[in-house]
Amino acid sequence: MGVLGAARIAPAAVVRPARAVPDVVVTAVAARDRARAEAFAGRHGIPRVLPDYRSLVEDPDLDAVYIPLPNGLHGAWTTAALAAGKHVLCEKPFTANVDEAMAVQQAAARTPGLVVMEAFHYRYHPLFARVRHLLEEGAVGTVRHVDTRLCFPLLRRGDIRWDLGLAGGALMDAGCYTVHMLRHLAGVEPTVTAARARLARPGVDRFLQATYDLPGGATGRTTCSMRSTHLLDAGFTVAGDAGVIRVLNPLAPQVFHRVSVRTGGCRRVERSVRRPTYEFQLEAFADAVLRGVAPVTGVDDAVANMAVIDAVYRAAGLEPRVPSVV
Repeated sequence: MGVLGAARIAPAAVVRPARAVPDVVVTAVAARDRARAEAFAGRHGIPRVLPDYRSLVEDPDLDAVYIPLPNGLHGAWTTAALAAGKHVLCEKPFTANVDEAMAVQQAAARTPGLVVMEAFHYRYHPLFARVRHLLEEGAVGTVRHVDTRLCFPLLRRGDIRWDLGLAGGALMDAGCYTVHMLRHLAGVEPTVTAARARLARPGVDRFLQATYDLPGGATGRTTCSMRSTHLLDAGFTVAGDAGVIRVLNPLAPQVFHRVSVRTGGCRRVERSVRRPTYEFQLEAFADAVLRGVAPVTGVDDAVANMAVIDAVYRAAGLEPRVPSVV
């Protein structure tokens, strides 16, 4: 696998997990600044530094590419990697908007032997699998409401996540998780009923909350912020007619987490394994590439998620993001 960009997320998402996943070896990196790529390679024991992004996606010695670039570049470089015959693990959000996601979907359809997977790492952890099992066995009865949230303070004003030209904003960076969790907990596609945003600068949301109708009469709500007064508010609540499940920190359960299940007047707390979500994700990617196991966050799921994100932006009176110039 090669890493496209010396991004801050790359060590946690791929480089360190690869040491625990024998099927994956990170052998190359490229960045816009070669010196930065060389420093990154030196810190993380990556043997090869390639001169630019194009050289990496076209390198014949690589089977797969991990794309942690700014949001607005995800679609173009996923398409380029597919055209070069590479499997792709792309950071979330998948693309700048749903139209670009559908274009990548079409590119993937032209290369059916290649895996395209969006990096919603939490989805592969046993904690989330346990919650899904509880819901499927009727632990809370009929689901009536799903509430998901991810709020934190992003204090660096120059951070690329505030850059509209790079498809930034709280909904893109944090809210893509809340939308994805809502969809995967409900097991159906939501319809946006309302949304409200607070802006950090023109067109760029720092806070966005949306409400939804779910098929069958249930409702949903997502809340995201990158200017939160809390250090971290991450989790979800699923309320049914027979109980409630509350989960704290499904995104990094290896650090801390709690699964609270209240049914029949009784409450119990469950714990899951403390192994990082990213290791499970990388194992799933390897299973998809090497053994043909379809990923649960494949390209069709990515298109559906981007469709909801676009709808939320429009409901909040904002425009969906646009791809960055490559």
